[in-house]
Amino acid sequence: DRLGAGALAVCGAVAVFFFGLLAFPASPFRTLAAELVPLDGPGPNPLLQDHPFMAIHPPLLYAGYVGFTAPFAFAVSALALGVRGPGWVRRTQRWTLGAWALLSAGIVLGAWWSYEVLGWGGYWAWDPVENASLLPWLAATAYLHSATIQARRGLLQAWSIALVLATYALTILGTFLTRSGVVASVHAFSQSAVGPLLLGFLAVVVIGAFGLFAARADVVAAPNRLESLASREGAFLVNNLLLSLFAVTVLVGTTYPLVVEAVGGGQLSVGRPFFDRFAIPISLVLLLAVGLGPLLPYRAARRGLLWSRARVPVVLALAVGAVAVAVPALRAAPYVVLVLGLATLVIAAMVSQLAAAVRRRRRGAPGEAVPLAAGRVLLGEPGYWAGQMAHAGLVVLAVGIAVSGNLADRAAVSIEPGETVTFGGYDVTFAAPFEGEEPNRRVRGAELVLSRDGGDLATLRPRLAEFENRVQPVGTPAVWTGPTGDEVYIAITSLGGSDTGAVGLDLHRFPMIALIWFGGVVLAGSGGLGLALRWAAARRPVPAAATEPAGDSAPTARPRWVVRALVPVAAALGAAVLVAVVTASPASPDRAEALADRLRCPVCQGESVADSPSSTAAEMRGLIGDQVAAGRTDADILAFFETRYGAWIRLDAPFSGRTVALWLAPAAAFALGVAAVASRRGHGDTRSLTDVERAAVARARLETVR
Repeated sequence: DRLGAGALAVCGAVAVFFFGLLAFPASPFRTLAAELVPLDGPGPNPLLQDHPFMAIHPPLLYAGYVGFTAPFAFAVSALALGVRGPGWVRRTQRWTLGAWALLSAGIVLGAWWSYEVLGWGGYWAWDPVENASLLPWLAATAYLHSATIQARRGLLQAWSIALVLATYALTILGTFLTRSGVVASVHAFSQSAVGPLLLGFLAVVVIGAFGLFAARADVVAAPNRLESLASREGAFLVNNLLLSLFAVTVLVGTTYPLVVEAVGGGQLSVGRPFFDRFAIPISLVLLLAVGLGPLLPYRAARRGLLWSRARVPVVLALAVGAVAVAVPALRAAPYVVLVLGLATLVIAAMVSQLAAAVRRRRRGAPGEAVPLAAGRVLLGEPGYWAGQMAHAGLVVLAVGIAVSGNLADRAAVSIEPGETVTFGGYDVTFAAPFEGEEPNRRVRGAELVLSRDGGDLATLRPRLAEFENRVQPVGTPAVWTGPTGDEVYIAITSLGGSDTGAVGLDLHRFPMIALIWFGGVVLAGSGGLGLALRWAAARRPVPAAATEPAGDSAPTARPRWVVRALVPVAAALGAAVLVAVVTASPASPDRAEALADRLRCPVCQGESVADSPSSTAAEMRGLIGDQVAAGRTDADILAFFETRYGAWIRLDAPFSGRTVALWLAPAAAFALGVAAVASRRGHGDTRSLTDVERAAVARARLETVR
């Protein structure tokens, strides 16, 4: 087994490096001189002491990072030995799927921890260390799709190898950003001696692996070419392009400030405005690809085939969009309308495929119960249906992000004991302050009664904890989740003195934010489901008749008048949604809040002034409000803060000579990707075919094999 032996050699080299780190610069057994040991240290970071997810989230991320060593090692071994074909892909499928599932779970739990603990009301701040975990996830997701095509059709071989090499390199980059101390983040470690060594190892991985990739161009080149973009392979190729573009955008935005500072260009901040500008449109197109891609056959779709499979999901999606734009609150939030429609498309397409597969199964096995038929369908194509479960989790997560982000309410109030404020349809009453002593901390907070329409819903107790040897108190927000999906989130920003007893509160209402956590759990769980279904299918093979791939057969025949009616219905619904979205007047954002989103808190770790609970950010929000009230323009207000703090205070990184590469890099990556897609079109072998071969090709083109 030369391929396996080569992979073990690569794993051994990786292990030698990391054991070397543990044995020398990062040894946990290194002793300190007595005079260097403090009598009483500051203790662990208080942010890491208040939530059980901090005991789960880091090990999951670590396990996900480490798990990608196996597919990386097999890819390098295949390149070094000149092994062609998808053999290495098939041998590492379980490793890849398991590592991807663990990394997915770690990211979701990390975002949930951030929401529950940090007190700013959000879950993803585009923090450098957060991005460091997202980057390998994006590359690995693209690789999972690419590997499926390589194993089944022998296409996208170069994509598969490049993506698995990039995934592992990005795990090392994430380790470097987290452990080196080069970025300011609540998730990062302090500066240490391992940083330069990790950077050197990253250089070896990138130069060595991709140098080998270039040297083995004859090995990585697939013998076949893409026949048509209107095919399953074409959809997967577009998916790879979008995910890679997403990863390049995040990579450039995360590392660009470090590069600028390293070359003497001064400090620069790249934050949410930059990432959102690219991430939102890419994500919408990805959702469309997720909905339509599984409906396409392999090789090439016959004329009308996609519409015959997609007409019902498309009409349902447009109907949901039409209903959404009829709701005044949603009409002013076009992104919510788009995501709801796309989510309906994905779910409806998935349900229609499963229903069709079950019907085919039952035609071959009359009398078989529907649940039994469905179970055998899942076992017949375990990888495919686990992927569909991941798509379902993704769209649920996307709906949660869109709805909670666009329809949320926020207010900052000061409230005295006995006083009631109305917010987002709820009443918040300050019942009484409280304080107490807990191990290693002193706690002070406010007991609040949340009510609606005269009925009490819950008693919430947000608090501030003061730790020994810590100057800044640490807040713990209180969260209430209602039966309709509403979440009320309250964080304390200040506690008043003994004169008034007033308390400053940040109030948030997030509709349907729980869908983010539910969708994330489903997404991560799909990896475990895929592994379980593969194990079950291996132990009890499903009869061949039951393994007919989903969507293989012709679409279910419908009366001709129904088919004809669906076309004008879809056109009418689409026109209604388009006109409503285009002519809608989006809710005017609060100028002061919008400006606070574009400025960085100078004492925080990457948070915006709008999100930060710090007193400095509160003072800056007050200054912004005063200047808006005085009639100053946005440019004047931003220039005021730039003069006071420097250009790095801006999170939106305006286009200039210093940022031209930042803004052009995603466009350049997209152009290169389009060129790569175009280069794969056409047939790989153009020699003359015999009549027998022509007949075989004709039969293959008529196949609608999934």
